[in-house]
Amino acid sequence: MNSPINKTKERLWIITELYYPELTSTGYYMTEIAEGLAEQRPVSVICGQPNYSARGVTAPPKEFRNGVEIFRLPFARLNKNVFLFRVINMVTLAVAVLFSGLKNLNKGERVLVVTTPPLLPFVAAFASLARGCPYTLLIHDVYPDLAAAVGKTRPGSIIFRFSDFANRCLYKHASKIIVVGRDMADKIKEKSAGLDPCIEYIPNWAELETVEPRPRDGNELLAALGIEADLVLLYAGNLGYPNDIESILKAAEILAKSKAAVHFLFVGDGVKRRLVEAAVSGKNNGNITYIGPKPRSEQSIFLNACDAGLVALVRGMLGVSMPSRTYNLLAAGRPILAITEPGSEIERTVTEASAGWCVEPGNPQALANKILEILSEREKLPEMGRRAREAAVGRFGLTMAIVRYMEVLD
Repeated sequence: MNSPINKTKERLWIITELYYPELTSTGYYMTEIAEGLAEQRPVSVICGQPNYSARGVTAPPKEFRNGVEIFRLPFARLNKNVFLFRVINMVTLAVAVLFSGLKNLNKGERVLVVTTPPLLPFVAAFASLARGCPYTLLIHDVYPDLAAAVGKTRPGSIIFRFSDFANRCLYKHASKIIVVGRDMADKIKEKSAGLDPCIEYIPNWAELETVEPRPRDGNELLAALGIEADLVLLYAGNLGYPNDIESILKAAEILAKSKAAVHFLFVGDGVKRRLVEAAVSGKNNGNITYIGPKPRSEQSIFLNACDAGLVALVRGMLGVSMPSRTYNLLAAGRPILAITEPGSEIERTVTEASAGWCVEPGNPQALANKILEILSEREKLPEMGRRAREAAVGRFGLTMAIVRYMEVLD
């Protein structure tokens, strides 16, 4: 166990649902941010007990790790894929965070709160203001727009309008707002019109220390599956409501009928897992393989088990979210086929790096056509992969991100 180190700067409190030993994307990013900033100032974290990749683990309620003081709160840890259970989890976590914040925060200290789940920033903001602490919002997902994109509410509804009003109050009192996409910055500016909040863009980063390009030939996963000869497209990550899994599966069906030498490999978990499993077992196209979730420690294996990576968002997600798996695909030196709306952060990243292609959501035929085009120009993929890695190293490193967080939070 590490001991806390005295520093001259005021303490920073990071409030997040997910933190080490939780290593899903938010947990990983918040852990790296906290430990990176702890080299400069005292950092404490208020978080929940693990409920995603480390669900079932009960971590110490309080500990010091890598210079960070961690307070882990008990809350309901029910199956997050059941909507009612997810709401119960969110409410019980919010209550626990509220009381912990009111108890632990001291006047003049600073707070960084991530906006997922959607109740968390409100209770964190209330506790911060009540205790005289300025707070900074870190927006990973924009609500209620995400809920509208996946059909859980609709723009113009009472719930949507009330959420927008509540968010304006949150933006108004925030010291700063950090967004992970330039399209997200545009959306927050639109939603906060007249308030003029300070909005800073800090992208997430690639795990350059652990993810690297490896030769496709000899990849143990491709060899085990017997698909070395095919053009392999990898979808690795959350199979959730915001992800346009349906277009990928329909395109796979179209390509199976044409007998194209293309194979789709799915790695991950989520509510749309059942769609992938149904496509594998029901229609049995033979060009889809699902291998379930894999640990972050195996990323260099499965991210290199493809010719190109797939990143997919449903329509309506412009400015709402930026899938972090994009950066590790770049780090693995793999081009990206993005299913996304024009102007999105994904499209800008892929286009600026000259490391992939973009197709609009909800158009499986266009996606299938683009894949056939990629198949016909397969010899160009190694050069695109080289540019992908260059973009990851040059623009999306951990050190660059931490320096930006230090600048913004100072």
